[in-house]
Amino acid sequence: MGVLLFDGFSNLCLANTIEPLRAANTLSEKRLYDWQFLTITGDPVHSSSGLQVAPHDKLSSTSGDMLVVMPSYDFHAHAKWATQSALRAAAKRFSILAGFDTGSWLLADAGLLDGYRATIHWQELISFAERFPNIETQRERYVLDRNRVTCSGAMASFDLVTFLIGRDQGQALALEVAQLFMTQDAAGVQAGPDHKGTAMINRALALMQEHLEEPLTIAEIARRVGRPQKALETRMRAELGAPPKTVYRRLRLNLARKLVSETALPISEIALRSGYQDPAAMTRAFRAEFGKTPRAVRMP
Repeated sequence: MGVLLFDGFSNLCLANTIEPLRAANTLSEKRLYDWQFLTITGDPVHSSSGLQVAPHDKLSSTSGDMLVVMPSYDFHAHAKWATQSALRAAAKRFSILAGFDTGSWLLADAGLLDGYRATIHWQELISFAERFPNIETQRERYVLDRNRVTCSGAMASFDLVTFLIGRDQGQALALEVAQLFMTQDAAGVQAGPDHKGTAMINRALALMQEHLEEPLTIAEIARRVGRPQKALETRMRAELGAPPKTVYRRLRLNLARKLVSETALPISEIALRSGYQDPAAMTRAFRAEFGKTPRAVRMP
C-alpha cells in the first residue's frame, strides 16, 4: 500500500489507516501488509497539526496493490494539473485507487472516479455531487466499487481497513484487531439497511467480551439481545463468517494468548480466566486455534 500524503493531511486519518494494518501483522505474526508514505515530489509534508512526515519515496517511483490518496484539509489547493497528471500515471501502476477523507475529490478531479460509486467526507458531499455528475455519490461511511475505494473520514477509515482485513485475512483476525483498539462495534460491520441486525451482533459481542471467564450459553446471549438463537447464528455467520460458538471461543482464546504472552500466570490460572475449567481442554483448543501450545508461545 502506498499512502499519498499532502500538506494538511489528518494525523487521525493516517493512524486509523495504518495502525490496524500494523496490528494485523503483529497479531498474525505474519507480514500481511506493507506500506510506504509517499508525496508527489518526494519532499516532506506537514499534517494539519504540524507533524512533519518525511516520505519513503515519491509517487512516480512506486507501484503496488493499493494507493490511498489522503489530502484531508486544504484539498482544493492540491487539485491542480500536477496532481491530476501524477494520479493518472499512478492509476497504471496501482491495482486499486482509494480516496480517504477528501481524497475522493482529487481522484474525481483527475477523472478517475467517472462511472463509479463513491463517497467523500460528508461536509463535502453536496458540492462533490454537483461538481462531478458522472460519479454516483453516496452518503456512506465507505464505498467499494470494483477497483475504486472511497472513505468518508478519519473514523470511517478504521472501519474500512478492519473490513478489508476481515475480507482478505478472515473475520477472526479483524475481530482481534477491533478488540485491540477497544472498539465497541463489530469488526468491519458497516451499518446498512438492517441497523437492528448490526446492533444485535454488536450487543452479542459485548456480552461475550464481558463474560470470558464465566461464559454464557449462546441461547442466553440470544435471550439477552432479544432475538431468537437461530437469528443470531444466521446473522453472525453472514457478517463475521462464523457461528457465535466459534466467535466466542476465539475471543476466549485471544485472551488466553494475551495472558500467556504478557504474564507469568500459570497455565491453570489462564485457563480459568479464559473460561476453561480444564487446563488440558484449553491447551487443546489453543493449539488447534494458533498451531502452538501455550507453553510453546511462552518460550523465549
